[in-house]
Amino acid sequence: MRFLRSAATCLVALVAASCSNPRPDGVEVYRRYDRPARFAKNPEAVEVKVSIARQRAYVMENGRPLLVMPVTVGDAETPTPTGDFRIIRKQARHRATDYGFSHRGDEIEKSYRNETPAGWKFTGRPMPYWCEFKPGYGFHTGWIKHFPSSDGCLRMHANLAPKFFHLVRVGTPVNIRRTQPEDAKYANIPLPPDAGPFPDYPPGYYLDEAVFTDHLPPKFR
Repeated sequence: MRFLRSAATCLVALVAASCSNPRPDGVEVYRRYDRPARFAKNPEAVEVKVSIARQRAYVMENGRPLLVMPVTVGDAETPTPTGDFRIIRKQARHRATDYGFSHRGDEIEKSYRNETPAGWKFTGRPMPYWCEFKPGYGFHTGWIKHFPSSDGCLRMHANLAPKFFHLVRVGTPVNIRRTQPEDAKYANIPLPPDAGPFPDYPPGYYLDEAVFTDHLPPKFR
């Protein structure tokens, strides 16, 4: 298990800040959250269904759930697109190209690439285990909040993103609807604490390549 080995102070800061949360152990409970996953018998039969209303993603194989997980969907101003898509690109160590952080020495500021001051470097915000289903939209690791709050992408918990990444391939069908038939049978799963009240990691955490391996080792049944 690799948890912030190169940025241990981040976790200390998060745990201290979480004391204002109704659950003092909320951050650590969140980080330990996991869901069971099964290997596909036939990878070509795998499909992904997303329920916007329930904020759930179902990785299915011939009606059998391989992974059921919460996702955070787009908010009202930047909704997640609905329709039928396919995974068009996968990149485990993906970074955003247009927004992230400008930095010079120990100075780090959130910024867009075109706002990078002269003499500073720009590093895109990490989007681990990127699985793109429409140009500019994809599944990726991010904070799981219990309300729509993304810019249109589908955020996955850090411990579930590598499982999802393994189960899908370029070409895997992705069906995104307001609701899904699977909601009635599979939506009621344990959830991690709402990350909404948690403070974000310090910017330096996102510059470190360790962010891409900061998760539990993925296990399958």
